[in-house]
Amino acid sequence: MGTGGKARACYTAVPMNGLLPVLVSSASLLAGSCASRPAVVVQEAAPPPRARPSYEGFTPERFNALAQERFLPLFWRADANGSGAVDPDEVAVLWGPWAETRATFVGAEGFTEAFDAAFSSLQQAEDESGLLEEERQRRNFLRLELSQGKPTLVETDLSGASEEERAVYAHLAKAAEGVERLYARQRGTAGLFEQVTDPLSRAVFHRNQGPSCAAPKTEGEEACTAVWPRPTLTSGLYPAELQADKAFCSALEKTPNGKALMDHFSLVAADGKGGFSAVPYSEGYREDMEAVAASLQAAAGAITSEGEAAFKAYLDAAAKGFRTNDWEPANAAWVAMGPQNSKWYLRVAPDEVYYEPCAWKAGFALQLARINPDSLSWQQRLEPVKGEMEKALAQLAGPPYKARDVKFKLPDFIDVVLNAGDQRPPHGATIGQSLPNWGPTSEKGGRTVAMTNLYADEGSQATLRGQMASVYCKATLDGASVEPRFAVMSTVLHEAAHNLGPSHDYAVKGKKDDDLFGGPLASTMEELKAQTAALYFAPWLVQKGVITQEEADKAALRDIAWALGHVSRGMYDGEGKPRNYSQLASVQLGMAMKAGALAWKPAEKAANGQDEGCFEVDLKKWKPAVDALARRVLQAKGRGDKKDAEAMKKAFVDDGKSEWVKLHAVVKDRWLRAPKATFVYSVKP
Repeated sequence: MGTGGKARACYTAVPMNGLLPVLVSSASLLAGSCASRPAVVVQEAAPPPRARPSYEGFTPERFNALAQERFLPLFWRADANGSGAVDPDEVAVLWGPWAETRATFVGAEGFTEAFDAAFSSLQQAEDESGLLEEERQRRNFLRLELSQGKPTLVETDLSGASEEERAVYAHLAKAAEGVERLYARQRGTAGLFEQVTDPLSRAVFHRNQGPSCAAPKTEGEEACTAVWPRPTLTSGLYPAELQADKAFCSALEKTPNGKALMDHFSLVAADGKGGFSAVPYSEGYREDMEAVAASLQAAAGAITSEGEAAFKAYLDAAAKGFRTNDWEPANAAWVAMGPQNSKWYLRVAPDEVYYEPCAWKAGFALQLARINPDSLSWQQRLEPVKGEMEKALAQLAGPPYKARDVKFKLPDFIDVVLNAGDQRPPHGATIGQSLPNWGPTSEKGGRTVAMTNLYADEGSQATLRGQMASVYCKATLDGASVEPRFAVMSTVLHEAAHNLGPSHDYAVKGKKDDDLFGGPLASTMEELKAQTAALYFAPWLVQKGVITQEEADKAALRDIAWALGHVSRGMYDGEGKPRNYSQLASVQLGMAMKAGALAWKPAEKAANGQDEGCFEVDLKKWKPAVDALARRVLQAKGRGDKKDAEAMKKAFVDDGKSEWVKLHAVVKDRWLRAPKATFVYSVKP
């Protein structure tokens, strides 16, 4: 056999079935003979296929509820093929504080091992045997908190979008993360999320943007908190030591520099001399402001198409606003956008004040949307009569208010892609908005939008129908509709009305509404004015031939249902702050009952055939009742009549002896049987 050379191994790369080559070996007794010997293929045994879950055993509702509890970014849209199992094309991956993307859970061959692990975790009950009783009780409260909100998907398909559009979205999603950080600093919750380790607590904290529970059945529970021990929260906008006094807002207002301290775009800090100073957002939040500005500028830089020049201009102006705290150039650029010159809708700025104790400081928010092509329909219907609408409200308000030359644009319809910061509440979502709230752009009319893809899904409509059936008498429910178009009409009228009559910038003897009514009451009165005007304008538009009487009647019943929904949330939140929409809704319904347009029938069964007692709406009395309501509200706003505003609040919000206020508990019990929508967001890449 040869020369007695030392045996050695030869290795050859051999392709296997078109896959990556594998190394195989052959032995040679002769040095240097490897090249001449044929390779002997030695194939290792293929690893056994991984054990996969069946992907069965859940309804979409149960899957989504459990995924929320386990803080997984997964949402099962629907069992589209009726298989009883989750399929890859039925799953959305959510936007939020997760590192995972769709590729983490779904690959070319279907579900990945990461999804299998996530699904298996949903099938297993959590082991809490080692927990103290106190901790088990806390977690039970957190589960009850989450159960009062139903995850409701808002999904946008960008799979057919251009590279430019995808790049813009990626930069704006990053900006949204920055806005969430800024809002957390304003609320005083920054840094707390990192202290939360268990998934259930993280889920509550993320949804509520803070550790406290916010749902009606749990918001007052001391043990219902995502951070334990429960932290004492203070607003991040004012010195903590100042907030020990519940009247600190009034105290600040009365200081020599009170006007500066009430500025909407600053935080209040101790000045080191025993007083306080206003610090612009761009200084107080410099690092986070710069991060958002950089993302907005990057989004602008990604736009190369000529058709999005207006959008690009707004992005550049908004980036500058985050650096300078001068928001007017961005406001002007934002108003210059519209369905005629952009497919996109974006509002990124500090705007609303309802979230903070003094109702002065504008909260950071981001809303990204696509323009709905039907935007022009309501604009075309209302454009010819908007001047008359202003005159109608001026006549109701009376002196000293005088009708103005109305220049505002009517609402644009938008389909929401993503909400962040103050625009992302735990339950529900804003369905219409008129901005900005202050300044020259606001005085010229601002811009109004209506969100058309929220609550439009079949599940939301079915939930609303069931809620209405639990409180309406059968004859009233028979005339009602849950079609989204009636809610959209009221939203359009509500938002248009923010630009009509005495609004935020209207002054009586040099004093604007914050000065006349005080922050929280001023906010309630402005929203009461807008929603009351929406009720008033529906029959008014019938007389003008713009809508039919049937449409007005269905809108009225839908508006009453909207009001009942807000009443069910309670008049004050867990921290004692007024809920503006709940209070205005209670004033409206209380006055409707007083006028006989709304009646409680205690001996009659509700339309669901189960509940005893129901509300009956007399549509013949509705218009006179609304006319009287509108006159009183507009006069209080127009005259700066704080005394009457407080009288309405006392009678229809706080008087526990009144027939109407006693019925709040009934409304709450029935309406809250169904969880409110908790909107979650996803983009298909």
